[in-house]
Amino acid sequence: MAEQCAKQDDKVKLGKYEFSSRLFVGTGKYATFPLMAEALEASGCEVVTVAVRRVNLTDRSKESLLDYVDRKKYTILPNTAGCFNAEEAIRTARLGREAGFSDLVKLEVLGDQKTLMPDPIDTLKACETLVKEGFTVLVYTSDDPIVARRLQDAGATSVMPAGAPIGSGQGILNRNNIRIILEQLTVPVIVDAGVGTASDVAVAMEMGCQGVLLNTGIAHAKDPVKMARAMKLACESGRLACLAGRIPKKLYATASSPDKDF
Repeated sequence: MAEQCAKQDDKVKLGKYEFSSRLFVGTGKYATFPLMAEALEASGCEVVTVAVRRVNLTDRSKESLLDYVDRKKYTILPNTAGCFNAEEAIRTARLGREAGFSDLVKLEVLGDQKTLMPDPIDTLKACETLVKEGFTVLVYTSDDPIVARRLQDAGATSVMPAGAPIGSGQGILNRNNIRIILEQLTVPVIVDAGVGTASDVAVAMEMGCQGVLLNTGIAHAKDPVKMARAMKLACESGRLACLAGRIPKKLYATASSPDKDF
């Protein structure tokens, strides 16, 4: 996928925003807020996702994860996690913007409680509305190339296909679909969900993805801080490998040494 990487700048561009780090990290599921803060630092990320519905926005006298996210260092990407229809997601996105986060939003509209797979119809509906309202919309979706193209046509700033079900740690299950999405779309493609370890991140970046968003893979690791650093290095090495261009795969051996000595 060297051609895909060649189209990209050193920074990932999302609307009016530019970021050097291509690793986007969530803030949920950590044992403690201080541990979360340490893991964010180790990851080298510049963007952290925050579930609007799970943050106390009214009583600031109580401890909140926002107390442990340095707004001077990180850009907050509010998300609509936990929403199961377009109206709910739109309302949550508006709440995040009114709370002063930004016009950025990671749009999630889930289809059911068991699989947490996205609802393609309501996701598209919510995307169209939020784009019209001036949001910079990053959309969580399945790895269906047709749905991905429809979301781009609806004005999504980034399309974020799932590598695997949320929190499953299975890595990228359908590389072919991700490859098709990368070939068809012009907006940044960021793999979101299902990443379990550093090699999963490297694979996504080697394929030509603009970035990877993850949460559980770090937060539920035995050592979240070490895993956060591993994810950072994997993101960087995968990107470099994509730019470098891998050798073609062959069925038979090819000697490393030349046929004749110099």
